[in-house]
Amino acid sequence: MGPGTGQCNVKQYSRRLMKLIEQNRANPAQIISHRLPLDQAPDAFKHFDERDAGWTKVVLKPGI
Repeated sequence: MGPGTGQCNVKQYSRRLMKLIEQNRANPAQIISHRLPLDQAPDAFKHFDERDAGWTKVVLKPGI
């Protein structure tokens, strides 16, 4: 992996983030850029992997 990739220290941030969400001070849904049907997953992953502009978080939903 190159610089700036990988998973953050989840234990360090999860409790604080949960408190912010409970207090309505953080809205994790804001990072969702696309909601797509499951059959569009290959194209969505291509955009995300290539770090195309506007592709921050993709939610795949079967049956839409």
